[in-house]
Amino acid sequence: MQPVLPLSARVRRTDSATDEDDDDRFSEELVEAFLTAYTSPGDVVLDPFAGFGTTLVVAEKLGRRPVGLEILPSRVAYVRERLRDPSAIIEGDARRLGELDLPSVDFTMTSPPYMTRSDHPENPLNGYRTDDGDYGRYLDELTAVYASIGRLLSGPESRAVVNVANLRTDTGVSPLAWDVGAALSRVLAFDQEVVLDWADPEDWYTNDYCLVFQRR
Repeated sequence: MQPVLPLSARVRRTDSATDEDDDDRFSEELVEAFLTAYTSPGDVVLDPFAGFGTTLVVAEKLGRRPVGLEILPSRVAYVRERLRDPSAIIEGDARRLGELDLPSVDFTMTSPPYMTRSDHPENPLNGYRTDDGDYGRYLDELTAVYASIGRLLSGPESRAVVNVANLRTDTGVSPLAWDVGAALSRVLAFDQEVVLDWADPEDWYTNDYCLVFQRR
């Protein structure tokens, strides 16, 4: 199964103080398109970087079984208020996902915390809370997360979808999408990229993608 291409959607902006003025392009319509294409009712859907809970909320609405991790306590509390089953969100570090007793996963979709190659001291994988960020380590740790996810994927039809963009910076373009794609291809089999055709693209990225992987 493959999503319809091109996939178009409008930015869903929120005014909630919880969102701290984040421009959340990871919309419910985007998640629903992939869940409809790749999953069936009752499937387990994982988001290792749950953020504001979009994947989990949509999965629950469509009759799937959501499981998510989020490192920031304030966001965990926010997501629990959005879910019928608050236990679907776990406060935890995705880098320790392999230590958790998680079920077999039929599908996973997330937009991981972003990082640029330069001028980015904050560490994305601990919620940007420290200034020990290192781009190479970030990619290695993200790859380790997906190595653990690969062991959870239920079968050859299971897919892992990662929403990521190539980012414009003051010093040029940081090819985050390509770097993440190359890194995760070390532990998963690359299937395809879906180019997101947004109605109102921003100037802080060159293009936005969903990278689709499957278990080796």
